[in-house]
This record gives sequence, C-alpha cells and structure tokens, in this order.
Amino acid sequence: MPRPRASIKHNVLANSAAQIYAAVIGIVMAPVYLTFMGAEAFGLIGFFTMMTAWFQLLDMGLTPTIARETARFRGGAIRADTLLALLRALEVVFGAVSLIGAAVLMLLSNQIALHWLNVKTLPIEQVAHALMLMGLAVPLRWMSGLYRGVVNGFEHQVWLSTYNMAITTVRFVGVLTVFVALGATPVNFFAYQLVVAAVELAGLVIITYRLIQRGEGQREKLSWKPLLGNLAFSFTIAASATIWVIVMQTDKLVLSRILPLAQYGIFSLAVVAAAAINAANAPFNQALLPRLTKLAAEYDEAGVIALYKTATQTVCVLMVPAVTTLVFFAEPILRAWTGDVQIAQHAAPILRLYAIGNGCVSLNSFAYYIQYAKGDLRLHFIGHILLLVLLVPAYLLSAPYFGGIGTGAAWAAVNALYSLFWIPVIHARVFSGHHWRWITHDVLPIAVPTVLAGAVLAVFIPWPMGRLATCIGVVLAGGFLLAVAGTGSSFIRGQVMTRYGQWIARMPGRST
Repeated sequence: MPRPRASIKHNVLANSAAQIYAAVIGIVMAPVYLTFMGAEAFGLIGFFTMMTAWFQLLDMGLTPTIARETARFRGGAIRADTLLALLRALEVVFGAVSLIGAAVLMLLSNQIALHWLNVKTLPIEQVAHALMLMGLAVPLRWMSGLYRGVVNGFEHQVWLSTYNMAITTVRFVGVLTVFVALGATPVNFFAYQLVVAAVELAGLVIITYRLIQRGEGQREKLSWKPLLGNLAFSFTIAASATIWVIVMQTDKLVLSRILPLAQYGIFSLAVVAAAAINAANAPFNQALLPRLTKLAAEYDEAGVIALYKTATQTVCVLMVPAVTTLVFFAEPILRAWTGDVQIAQHAAPILRLYAIGNGCVSLNSFAYYIQYAKGDLRLHFIGHILLLVLLVPAYLLSAPYFGGIGTGAAWAAVNALYSLFWIPVIHARVFSGHHWRWITHDVLPIAVPTVLAGAVLAVFIPWPMGRLATCIGVVLAGGFLLAVAGTGSSFIRGQVMTRYGQWIARMPGRST
C-alpha cells in the first residue's frame, strides 16, 4: 500500500471528529438502551465498560512501544523485517494474555454474578452467560489496540478515525436490529458485541499487514530480540500508566467512601465537566507522537523543535480559553447544563479547581511527547512518582475536611507545581536551551491575555437565569476568549495572515 506523507492537521481533525462522534453517539444511545433493556441490564453495560478499562492495564506499555518502533521504521531507524519480528513477538504475548484473561473471566462469571453483582430481577443464569460473553469480547477489543498502535505509527489516522467511527456506529446503533429481531436481552447484546469485536480486530489486522512492506533480503523468523531490546522503554510506560491510574482515581475512591451519595454525584458531575479539557488534548497526542518520533529518528532536531513549539501554541489556543471559561463561568455553565441552581452552586467550586488542574496536565503532557519521541522516559517516570507521593497524601488529608473542594485544590496545586518546577528539569535534558523561550513565546502570550479577558468578562457580564440565554452567553464569551487566545499565538497569526494574503490575491482585478 502506498504511504503518502501524512498531514498533522488532517490527523488532528480526524482524531477530533472520531472522539467527538464516539462521545455524542454514546450519550444519545444510553437512554435508548435503558428503555429497551431496563436498569439492571443497562448496569451490565457499565460493568462491561469498567472491565474493558481495567484490562488495558495488561498492555504493559507494549502498544506505545510498537507505535514508536513503527514511527522509527518510517524514519529509517529500523528495517521492515525488524518491525515485523517485533509485531509477531507481541502477537504471541497479546494472544497468550488474551487467552488467559478470557479463561479467567469465563471461569469467574458465575461467582461474579452470584457474589459480586447485586442482581435483583434478572435471572442469574442469564447474567452469568452475559459475563461469559464479556470475557470473550473484552480481550478481543484489548488486542485490537496492538494493531491500532501500528496504524498510528504509520500516521494513517484519517483512515483509522474513519474506521473507528464506522465500528462505533455498528457497535452502538447496529445492536438495535438485534433488539428488534431477537429481543433486548443482555445475552443478545453481548453476543453482538463479541461479533463486532471480532470484526473490528480482523479489519485492523488486515490494514496492519498491508501497511508494513517487507524489506529486501530473507524474511526474519520469529525473534524475541526486538521485544527484549524495548523492554526497558515498555516497562517505564507501563509503570507510569499504573501510577497515573492511581493518581487519577484515588480522589474518587476516597470521596466515594466519605461523601453521601448525593454529594458524591455532584462531585462526579463537576469532574465530568472538567474532563472536557483532557478530551481536547487526546487528538494531538495521537497525531504528534508518531511525527515527533519520526523526526527524532531522522535526527531532525530543528523539525522536532519547530513542531513542538507549534503544537504547544495550537493546544494552548484551544485549552486556555476552555479552562478560563470553566473557571470564571462555572456556575452559569452548570446551571444551563443541569437546570438546577443548587447543584450548580455546589459543583462550581469543584469544577473550577479540577479545570485548572486539567489545564496544567494538558500543558505538562508536551514534556511527555518529546521524551517519548527521544526514547528517554526516566524523568517522566520519576515525575509520576513525585505526583503519587504528593497527591495521594494530599487527597487523604483534605477529603475528610473539605470534600471535593479539598481534593480539587490538591489536584490543581500539585499539577501547577509540576508545571513550574518539574517541566524545566525535563526540558533541560531533552529540550535544552529552549525552555524559557517556550514559556515566554509559546505559552504566556496566549495564557495571560486570555485569563485577563475572562476576569473582565466575569465582572461585567450580568448572567441571565434562563437556560437558553445562559447557553448563548457562555458560547459568545468562549468565542471571544478563543479569539483573544488566537491573537496571542504567533503561529495562528501567521496562518491567518497567510490565508488573508491568499484571499486578497484571488480577488478580481488583482494580478497573479
């Protein structure tokens, strides 16, 4: 298959479209499933989602490893046969883990149905059968990640995003035909999900082997050498990912024990709203990592620096207005979303703090990108240990006295300290001599005027009580802040002036 030069802009747009589509279709279909299946069966879908998330921990950093090695292959650092040998070794590992995981989940299905899940009305046999089907579907969906890593490494993300949207449509909407034809039972639902998972995996396997073109010479046999050569890198990613799960989930675990359920629901609502900041960063993650890795493999340091700075400005132009809007207009946003004034008043302080912390996380992620590209994640791992050491005690100390506001303050403060003091240490190692120019040229000119503009708007805008009017006001304020952030970016200004010059040149009467 020919491999045309990938466009980061197209990749980011495609990734964004796929993620937005998946989020929207999930929100739309949830009440439909609830109507068809009932509350308890719908709870099994939530359990399936949770099992899928936990199974990802078994990745052990191997998917990012194959994605990085694929990008290095494109940069000429390794041969096609070496990449194929690594892929075959990982297929053995993933296959073995999938078989063991499926066997364990199926063997435990009756115990989970009887002793873990609090089933009231559904037949236990039907629940156990549904859990067995989950035990087969979850490993298949997990194994698809291996081949997604290869496709990402080739930067075929427009194709991958299109494929993901197609699978999402089949997975979420196509099951309605099963409900109509066979009945909306949990067994039918998860049997269908198993079939979709198998089809999804098959499609990714086919595209992966079409993308990898074998080099000249004799085909390499299955070899563990490429995998063993990447174990340190994979282990570092796996350990960091495990620590990050603890860091991200400890506050929610502690508060679920301390807070009354109604208050915990308000806290969860605020955290979900603040998570929009993180979701906006994911498309750039998928697009930047393979391109930065390829440039690093080609020893194109100037290209790495230019892309790093341009991407920082682009993310800041999107992220800083979003954080500013959530911080200064948290209560109107929550009031318009929920229609409940009391919930908005209680959740707004929590939303502000988690939005600040998530904004810092988005900025801090750039240090991970460049470390990943250069294959040196030691400081990234140490930084995650520092976050663990600081955040977990802060959660345990603040949660009993201040609830969600306390954990939110800890989240915002520790991530801000990470930005101020640890990112310079990382940059001194992998981005030497560029840190302060990065701050003063790519971050502060965007952040400072946007935050000041948000503060001014918060003082002078008299927020209406009507939900529709509040929505319109928030959208207008957010759009204004986005424009302010764009004017602070030299990259965005250059893009606008280029487009304006092209438009002027095409006007009638202008010479070409």
